[in-house]
Amino acid sequence: MAMATGPSPEIFWFLPTSGDTRYLGQSDFGREPTNAYLREIAVTAERLGYDGLLIPTGASCQDPWVTASSLIPLTSRIKLLVALRTSIMGPTACARQAATLDQALGGRLLLNVVPGGDATELAADGVFLNHDERYDAADEFLTVWRRILETGEPFSFSGRHLKVESARNYFPPVQRPYPPLYFGGSSPAAHALAAKHVDAYLTWGEPLPAVAEKIADVRARAARHGRTVRFGVRLHVIARETEAAAWAAADRLISHLTDADIAAAQANYAKMDSEGQARMAALHGGRRDRLVVAPNLWAGVGLVRGGAGTALVGAPEQIAERLREYQGLGVDTFVLSGYPHLEESIRFAELVFPLLGKGAVTRQGAQTGGAFDVRAVRQVSAS
Repeated sequence: MAMATGPSPEIFWFLPTSGDTRYLGQSDFGREPTNAYLREIAVTAERLGYDGLLIPTGASCQDPWVTASSLIPLTSRIKLLVALRTSIMGPTACARQAATLDQALGGRLLLNVVPGGDATELAADGVFLNHDERYDAADEFLTVWRRILETGEPFSFSGRHLKVESARNYFPPVQRPYPPLYFGGSSPAAHALAAKHVDAYLTWGEPLPAVAEKIADVRARAARHGRTVRFGVRLHVIARETEAAAWAAADRLISHLTDADIAAAQANYAKMDSEGQARMAALHGGRRDRLVVAPNLWAGVGLVRGGAGTALVGAPEQIAERLREYQGLGVDTFVLSGYPHLEESIRFAELVFPLLGKGAVTRQGAQTGGAFDVRAVRQVSAS
């Protein structure tokens, strides 16, 4: 297996805090998001050499901050990307939480800025701002949050959505001036927020021209603020030893879906005011015959899953090549996932990491798990 050239990207995995499965749709193979199962995935991901873990957010998810805290004594290297919900959290209390968690993690905290989501879900949390208002509020939130962590000095602010007087953080985080901010959004308002405030912009997996357009826009907007921004892509992966086996696995993943399941999910997502969600839906239009949207890029997950809905499908060399193509656009981070998340984290690391120059290298030779493997290795070496 040849090693790919170029710098190794950062590879993050995903904690399925709303549950896990082998099949999308109705299945007898569902897994509850118990803390024990999530910890098993986290420990495995760290052992395999993943750089970070995305801990998602939403009403159907376990709380990301509590989940991250539960991993403190079990991990020592892997970074945790935790949701910072600007619509439902307060900037001053959240700054103290972030500083404390970063201290407890020894400087391994990353924050995923989430201003929006599903308006119905936000209303259940008492938030009734429209799309652009949520981004205006996020701008004010991050202005306060960043300032009190940057300086540690009292800071007063009065805006349309927030007002604080002599806000201050007394115990700084390990990472200065604050844990890095990640963020994803496809609307002009989202790009404006990214350019002004965040350290890394994430896009869901779209064809290369669409991703290049997003990167160029965010990069130009950031330059007008005298800033630079890093870039990442959020994708699912279905890696198998052969391309045929990978596509067969993709077909199995959606084999339990009915047309009614797909229609209901797409009708629900159509009610959302997320431009990113609209872009995911437009890739396939709810049709099973439009799922391959670019070389090795498959939109089948998005038939019924909200948020990231595309997967790279193929043999290890193909997936590594597709990742390198995104790298060529300026991407340095990939946030990946696969169903079920425990087994697929292992499969992806074993098949693709060597091509990216990542992870532990397994010793060569005969390996059966038996007591006499060392003799087999010696015999092969001597022959």
